[in-house]
Amino acid sequence: MTVEGDAEKADVDSDMRIRYADEEQPQESRRRSLHRKSSVGSMSIRSARRIVPPETVLPIAYRTLSYNVEESIQKAKEAPLKGATQAVDGISELDWHLIPIDNIALRLNTSVSQGLSADQARKRILEHGKNAPTRPRTEWFRKIMGYFFGGFGILLLTGCILVFIAWKPLGDPPALANLALAIVLLAVFFIQAGFNAWQDWSSSRVMASITTMLPDDCIAVRDTATVVMSAVELVPGDVIKIKQGNKLPCDIRFVEVSSDAKFDRSILTGESEPVDGTVESTDKNFLETRCIGLQGTHCVSGTATGICIATGDTTVFGRIANLTSKPNHGLTPIQKEILRFVLIIVSFIASVVILVVVVWAAWLRKSHPHWINVPLLIVNCVSVGIAFVPEGLPVAVALSLTIGAKIMRKNNILCKSLATVETLGSVSVICSDKTGTLTKNEMFVTDCFAGGHEYRADEVKKFLGTACEGSNSPNNALERTQVLGALCNAAEIDASTLKLPAQSMKIHGDPTDQAILRFSESLEPTKELKMKWKKAFEIAFSSKNKYMIRIMTPVPSACTENAEKHTEMELSIKGASDILLPCCRTVLKSDDSVAALSDMDRESIEKAKDKWSREGKRVILLARKDVTKAVEDSLKMAQPEKSIMDYARSDLTFVGMWALIDPLRDEIPDVIKTLRGAGIRILMVTGDFKLTAQAIAIDCGIIKSSNAVVHSIDSLSRDFEMEHHSQREQRSPLVISGPELITLNDKQWDQLCTYEEIVFARTTPDQKLRIVKEFQSREKIVAMTGDGVNDAPALKAADVGVALGSGSDIAIEAADMVLLDSFAAIVEAVKYGRVTFDNLKKTICYLLPAGSFSELWPVLANTFLGIPQALSSFLMVIICLFTDAAGAITLSYEQPEMDVLLRPPRNQKTDRLVNGRFILHAYGFIGVYECLLSFVMAFWYMSRRGIPFSAMLLKFGKMDPQYDPEYVTEISNKASSIYFVNLVILQFFNLLATRTRRLSIFQQPPIFNKETQNPLLFAAMLFSLMIIFIFCYIPGIQNTVATTTVPVEHFFLPISFGIGLLLLDETRKYFVRNYPEGLLAKLSW
Repeated sequence: MTVEGDAEKADVDSDMRIRYADEEQPQESRRRSLHRKSSVGSMSIRSARRIVPPETVLPIAYRTLSYNVEESIQKAKEAPLKGATQAVDGISELDWHLIPIDNIALRLNTSVSQGLSADQARKRILEHGKNAPTRPRTEWFRKIMGYFFGGFGILLLTGCILVFIAWKPLGDPPALANLALAIVLLAVFFIQAGFNAWQDWSSSRVMASITTMLPDDCIAVRDTATVVMSAVELVPGDVIKIKQGNKLPCDIRFVEVSSDAKFDRSILTGESEPVDGTVESTDKNFLETRCIGLQGTHCVSGTATGICIATGDTTVFGRIANLTSKPNHGLTPIQKEILRFVLIIVSFIASVVILVVVVWAAWLRKSHPHWINVPLLIVNCVSVGIAFVPEGLPVAVALSLTIGAKIMRKNNILCKSLATVETLGSVSVICSDKTGTLTKNEMFVTDCFAGGHEYRADEVKKFLGTACEGSNSPNNALERTQVLGALCNAAEIDASTLKLPAQSMKIHGDPTDQAILRFSESLEPTKELKMKWKKAFEIAFSSKNKYMIRIMTPVPSACTENAEKHTEMELSIKGASDILLPCCRTVLKSDDSVAALSDMDRESIEKAKDKWSREGKRVILLARKDVTKAVEDSLKMAQPEKSIMDYARSDLTFVGMWALIDPLRDEIPDVIKTLRGAGIRILMVTGDFKLTAQAIAIDCGIIKSSNAVVHSIDSLSRDFEMEHHSQREQRSPLVISGPELITLNDKQWDQLCTYEEIVFARTTPDQKLRIVKEFQSREKIVAMTGDGVNDAPALKAADVGVALGSGSDIAIEAADMVLLDSFAAIVEAVKYGRVTFDNLKKTICYLLPAGSFSELWPVLANTFLGIPQALSSFLMVIICLFTDAAGAITLSYEQPEMDVLLRPPRNQKTDRLVNGRFILHAYGFIGVYECLLSFVMAFWYMSRRGIPFSAMLLKFGKMDPQYDPEYVTEISNKASSIYFVNLVILQFFNLLATRTRRLSIFQQPPIFNKETQNPLLFAAMLFSLMIIFIFCYIPGIQNTVATTTVPVEHFFLPISFGIGLLLLDETRKYFVRNYPEGLLAKLSW
């Protein structure tokens, strides 16, 4: 189809029309879940390693550029964006795809076989710069406005303005207390803006340091050697090798591609299907031709070699990213929880304020006109509003997430989003890949089978070329097994290590191929062997096929007299024994003869295979087949893969087998035990045999007992009913294979999902994805861990995808979190995911009793009961903005409770940040206790000074003549200061009580225990005492804000009340711990 035809089609279908990032789009269309795809080839992946996030604009801009490349000169003036026009003009001039490969090498002064020299690379990096995009321009005005008006800044400024108005012009006479309150609000407004700026700078530094932890390496050819180097050091002219799972580090022109090479361009085009890679140009349009590999796209199958033609901002990726850098702002789950809480609080505030205003306007203004005037009404409403909203909460949230990020960095964990940590704290099921995740991904050969004999790895070399036991002739099949292991192999030895012993060589490639090539090299150097054979065709290994095919042709000049019989092409195949053994019809005998594969031969092969599998070893079978003339002719066809694969599925000659073992990571058994103790189920999802997977599962603890009766698919009833399911059956291990999963119905899946110990064997990428979705559909929060291309779809679909830093690029970018060091770090991630949520919950629980409860009732009592306001509006604000805020901040630094990994994961649907039980505790227990005692202390003091409560009740300022108004005002101010001091000191003990939800203060001491201590708690208390001194004991401030000194007994009485609060809460916690099914436990937060 022509470019004009494409454009016409885009105009006809409005749903397919290209829209720029600044056009209005529904929020739902950008949700992460809707972009999940169900196969490796159809994933849309965001780059975790680049500074500019292109997820919003690249699919749109790319297609726009693609449609307009050939018409750019004529339609430049019609382009909707100037930047887009410039990008189009630049790309339209590119001709790399139209130039023959030899001319490209000449233009860039490079060699496909030797690459650039070190001197050339140094000069070019000075000329072209590093291979990294330019940082987007910071919108400082928007950022600064966010500092001032983010969080509750707008509330503070609005309150400040209203209080200033209440002072003047409404004040008659102007009250100095109102002026002081307005100045305090204004000062806090600027302080919180400064803190927001500092917090933004601090968190930006933390996240920047985290993102630089992940290496961004690629394989290139420099000075004739294949080297692993940082992608940012690439320059035009570099020769780059790409394999399955790699992300293309720059724009390249392919010079060699395997027949099955496919590239996922969805990050740029939005297209779901991968495209083939070719050497020759397939389209005049640079963006549509398939001989060009574009930076940021992924190789989903096969291999390729290419020449770097553009880096950094000159790549297509870089050009489009520079058009716009609008971030995709969306609320994280924790932000949604906080927003829900704030909306509840704001709704309540609005209701209270409206109620007060209505009562004042309809009743007090007429019946008691001198009781509350307009300025006082404004100040009261502002005070209630500011006191009710927890201003310390945004600070606590920011600190909690930043602290979490620092802990993640300390444990070498890369979190692409801080919200990921909190989500991981809610995970109830972890589906873990085996190879490279539970194991070290450092395979080595342990056994070999050839010519009907089984050999240990350490004795293979002894038997090469010598007679085997019970025979007078050497086992030639053993030698052919070694040859095929070296030739049918995608791994490559680093040229710089060729002279080293085999065990010390650096080898690039898949761990299985590395192990086989290393072992073959240890038996006999493979360099000369590879010079005798030339690769004619290859189908790379994939998790779907589970085998690799390579067709080799002999090199005439390298043939020796011993190789004269190898004059024709030969097909070699290496892969899973259960897939390839049924395809074998003949067997290579030890005397190098080929015979029919008898039942006895098959039985001995199966016996060796099963034995190795039970030992937890991976079994690789090698076979061969002569290439017929018809097959040789088919290689000249455009896409010969299908015919070659069909040809390789029958009449193979069995040559030999390798057994390989991948040692378990040392920390895995302890990690699984800890996670299981945290109420998380660990499931193994692997491509290995059932016997192999089961053996590894027992070793690592996924299956707890080696003597347990293992259930199979036969244990899953097609008429299963949940209510009749026995717990005993649920605790039995279940081992099931991928092919068996296809046959399960919904009821069998219901039953399967109740098992605690499950091993999924022989699974394909699509089946891994199915497993994740089945558990998610049953309201489980699922994490998927893996490191390979085959894990990527499941990683992307899981609630939390966890990849290893040593994994493939495509797995790393599909994941939400990357463990750079050890799998054990996932325990810390789960722990601090739970701690983040716990600490936010504790912060709110600490703030509500004083700010949203004990400060509200003095205003309501003043309005409806006509008594003096027990706590002045000014002191309400001081508590909220200073004393309570300090305590709230310290809770962000709370260490994990000792039982944080001994309780089940949080249910995101039922265990909300704020719920009915939480409100009952904060208001019905702590709030009532603090408010009631503060009222009692204030009015008890007034009673002692000759003003009983009954003399003030329902008087609305019209007290009996024997009470001097000035004296009443003086004592009321004293009582207000007592209420203030009493409430602040009670909050000290609330702070200590709120640190734990179930554990005693003696189990989680705040001092003298390094693992649980939080000395900042006491710093906050000292700060609060300093605030009391400033506002109650400095004469100039006393006169301005109507406060007084507080009698010393009113410092000690609250301490005794606080101890009583601690004792009551300790009693509650005791019953919660010891009677978890009791009524008190069910009502506790």
